[in-house]
Amino acid sequence: MNASQRIANVASIAGVDPSGGAGILADVKAISANGAYACAVVAALTAQNTVGVDGIFPVPPDFVRMQIDTLWQDVRIDAVKIGMVGQAPVITVVAERLAHWRPPHLVLDPVMIAKSGHGLLERAAVGALIESLLPLATMITPNLPEAGVLLEGRAPDNPKEMARCAERLREKMAHAGERWVYLKGGHLPGGDAIDLLHDGDRMIELSAPRVDTKNTHGTGCTLSAALAALLPQSPDVPAAARRAKDYLSRAIASADRLEVGRGHGPVHHFHAWWGTGA
Repeated sequence: MNASQRIANVASIAGVDPSGGAGILADVKAISANGAYACAVVAALTAQNTVGVDGIFPVPPDFVRMQIDTLWQDVRIDAVKIGMVGQAPVITVVAERLAHWRPPHLVLDPVMIAKSGHGLLERAAVGALIESLLPLATMITPNLPEAGVLLEGRAPDNPKEMARCAERLREKMAHAGERWVYLKGGHLPGGDAIDLLHDGDRMIELSAPRVDTKNTHGTGCTLSAALAALLPQSPDVPAAARRAKDYLSRAIASADRLEVGRGHGPVHHFHAWWGTGA
């Protein structure tokens, strides 16, 4: 089977959300729904549900290293999504091993805060993420509050500031090769959810109608995992981004068909396959 026909293998390096709405479980669903084979490296364990996060248990860095090396020694990995990595020592190991293995596509979702407001990245680890992982990423997918942290300032609160923020984030990334910022604008008011895709030259607007639902747990994880799945399958990055945005929009629009928890429920990753619902 030639490269254009083969199914992409995509690895998620992230934490485990037992409720299945975010983290590795959400990534596996999104990767699978978008036509790729999902693998995973567990970087952290959490005790959480749709209401909040009760505890975080980091995986020892040496065992994260072992997971990565054991996987890559056997499986061709076509793209990687990095989500919750939690602590600086884990970030250092992940960066070290990915610099060694050099996956073709590396999507970094700088997960910092859960939908419930609980912190998922230690403050001391933000610097390690910027210094170690940002230069390796071929795409980063921050939301506006995360972008503010990465730029050591406040989050953008209007479209003009959002565009300037995308430019400044792109300047922080490595300049060799194709590098993209996918800046999520869901925190801005308005009838449409507008994201920006920027490569240092083009500024592409991706828009979809905003859906009125509380069930948006794991939207960032889902989008970044979908991007990682679609990048190896698409003719270019903008095409992959449009498909990922459309997939997430439909997953949010179908979220109320699920009945998971009392808080912020998950999006419907398999909306296209699980019947029409009531």
